Parts: sequence; C-alpha cells; structure tokens
Amino acid sequence: MTPLLDRRLLFVTGKGGVGKTTIAAALGTLAADHGKRTLVCEVDAKGNLSDFFEAGRTGFDPLPISENLSAMSMNTEESLKEYLSLQLKIPVIARIGPLARTFDFVATAAPGVKEILTVGKLTWEVREQHYDLVVVDASASGHIVGQLAAPDAINELVQVGLVRDQTGWMLDILGDPTQTGVVIVAAPEEMPVQETIELAGRLREETVVELAAVVVNRVLPELFNAGEEALFERLRHDDGLVAALAEVGGGPVEPILDAAELAVSLRRSRAGHLQKLRTELAGTEMLYVPYLFQRSHGVRATNRIAGHLGEELGF
Repeated sequence: MTPLLDRRLLFVTGKGGVGKTTIAAALGTLAADHGKRTLVCEVDAKGNLSDFFEAGRTGFDPLPISENLSAMSMNTEESLKEYLSLQLKIPVIARIGPLARTFDFVATAAPGVKEILTVGKLTWEVREQHYDLVVVDASASGHIVGQLAAPDAINELVQVGLVRDQTGWMLDILGDPTQTGVVIVAAPEEMPVQETIELAGRLREETVVELAAVVVNRVLPELFNAGEEALFERLRHDDGLVAALAEVGGGPVEPILDAAELAVSLRRSRAGHLQKLRTELAGTEMLYVPYLFQRSHGVRATNRIAGHLGEELGF
C-alpha cells in the first residue's frame, strides 16, 4: 500500500458532523510541515476551511497559508473559465452573460457537469505537478460517490472527441492507487460507523478510486484502569466515606462519581463500534485521533490534530 502522504490527491469525506474539514486541514498541515507543496481545497465554497487556518476567506485562487501550504475554495464557474482558457484557448476575462446562462442550463440539465468541473480542476493540478499533494475537503458521504464517478459516467456516454480525451486522463489519475485515494472520517458512534462501512462498499463497486484510510475522530481516552473503576464502585456504597470526602473537599462527591461512570460507559460503548469498523474494513489503514475537549476551531487545534495524525502515520 502506498503511504498516505506519498499519494498526490486525497479526497477527505465522511458523514456530516464527524470533522472531515478538521482532518483535511490537519492532513494538509502535516504534509506541508514535512516539506510537501500542499494545496487544501474545500469543495463547498460556503464552507469554513479558512477558520482552521485562521486565514482570510478562501476563493478560487489559492491563498498562501504558510510555507508549502495553500488553500482554496472550489467554484465551478471559475473552473469552467479556466478550462476554456487552457484547453480551448478561449479568453474568458469576466463573467459573460450568454456563457453563464448556457453553463447554468447545461449544468442543471446534464447531471455530472459540475462534478466533472470540480474533479477536473483537482486532477489537473495533479497532472501539472503544481503541488506535491492536493487534499480535498470533499462532499459528504452522501454525495462523494457521484462526484468521483462522474468522469467514468461521461467517458461512457461520449465515445470520441475532446471531452472523452479529458475524462480519459482524469480516470488515469483517479484510478491509480499510488496517486489518488479517499480518506473517510468517522466517529466511534453507530451511524457514522455504519455509513463508513456502506461508503467503503460503494467506492469499491461504483468508482475507480481506492479507499486509502479511515480516520476515526474524537476517540475518547481510557481515563481509568480496572482498579480505579472498582474503587469508584465501592465508594458509591460507602456512605460514611462519601460524607468524609465531601467534608474534606468542601462539596458533594456524587457528581464526580457520576462523571467517572459516564466516562467509562461512553468509552466502552464506543469501543464496540470501533471493533465493528475494524472487522468490517479489515485491511484498511485505521488512524485514530483523540477527542480534544475544546469548543473552538483554529490553527492551534489543527496543529494538534496534525501532530496526532503524524504519530499514527509514523512521522
């Protein structure tokens, strides 16, 4: 298996709310810290990727974040303009009314057009070797398969001509596991784990892109050992000792015991979901990121998660 950061194009996806933007930003940071010229691209132009770098708002033109690291947001109309300029040598300087209306009509009437412009832009960056690694904060798990399958679908529809030639080289890049892979972000909970397993199957059956890794985000630490758990249990049944501790500590002890019990039960319930994920996706690289217990996103949190991913990857 090609090491994760030795690939050229990584699509990071997952169920909404599991932290795929967090992981995409952290992977980009980790790669840049190890000397790779890296571009992080968010597919949703209304996303908040810039928050994770504490940078200005991203646009279609790459925004320098730090040494070796840039970020951008996808814009399919701008991607079309770039394509017309580079491939057909048509100078499109600004939004042209008839062209824009035609694009909107075609994109609405022909499924896959917007997807092909998105995937085409990303694979073009890889083909032209502008970056060592392109990390994509991709669509959520419900939409990523259609996005990745678009070049193959159009390739089957169009048998000859420029469009087929374009989708041909895209498929060469997407289907090469040494260059391209999908990273699914999951959380150790029932629904994210089930969606991850189902998405892995769909990627295998409906696309040419390989599943490169699964990142399990927000893994709770093992806070107490068996002896400590037994001690908490004995405390619950010793009213005299509980009262004495409350007097020494100046407050009730029961909420602390409740919190400890909750931490243990949450950890154990999530362990079962993790075991199911490992069993169902045996052979897939699994990376684990701990719960950070902080509310805000920012460059500090991004760097911490990059550090955890680096440890998992052996850096």
